[in-house]
Amino acid sequence: MTTFPLDRDRVPETVPLAAVQGTLALDLQPRTAPPRAPRPRPGTPGQVLPIDQRARREGEQWVGSFAQAVVEVVGGDRPASQLVRWTTRSVYEDLTRRAQLVARAGAHQPGLARVQPVRPQVLSVHTCFPCRDVLESSVHVRYGHRSRAIAARFERRAPAGAAGARTGERWLCTALQFA
Repeated sequence: MTTFPLDRDRVPETVPLAAVQGTLALDLQPRTAPPRAPRPRPGTPGQVLPIDQRARREGEQWVGSFAQAVVEVVGGDRPASQLVRWTTRSVYEDLTRRAQLVARAGAHQPGLARVQPVRPQVLSVHTCFPCRDVLESSVHVRYGHRSRAIAARFERRAPAGAAGARTGERWLCTALQFA
C-alpha cells in the first residue's frame, strides 16, 4: 500500500464552478422564471376531451365487466369463445393462447370448469377518452394477495351490416396487455 505524505501547510484552492460545462453543455444556472406550458393546437393529441359523466361511468362499468371476463378466461374458468364478439381477431387469439398456456401449466382444460383456487377481483378501473370513439383503460386486478394490471384499448364499432346508425354500436377490444 502506498501512502502519500500530507502537506499540512498547503491550503486547498477553491475552483470556481463553470456556468456551462464543456462537452455536455449543461446550463447550471438556476431557473428564475416558472416554465411555460406549451399552447395546444386544435386537433392535436393531449387535449382534454369533454366526456359527460354518464358516458364515462358506463365506459368504466363496461371495462370492469370485460376485464373480469378476461381474467376468468385466462385463468381457465370461462371459455374464450364468450369474448369473441367483443374482441378483434388478434386479441381473441392472444387470449386463447394465454388460456391454453395456463391450462397446460395447471394440467386442466381451459374453460371447462372452475379451476382457480382464488377468484380474481377487479379492484379499480381508470379510463381515458383520446377521442369520442376510443376508450383506453387501466385495470387493477387482485388474485388473492397478488395484483396484476391490465391495459386495454376499445374502439366503438357498428355491428356488421349496420348502415352508420349509432344504435347497436358496441365497444370492441383492439389491444390488451397484461403486467
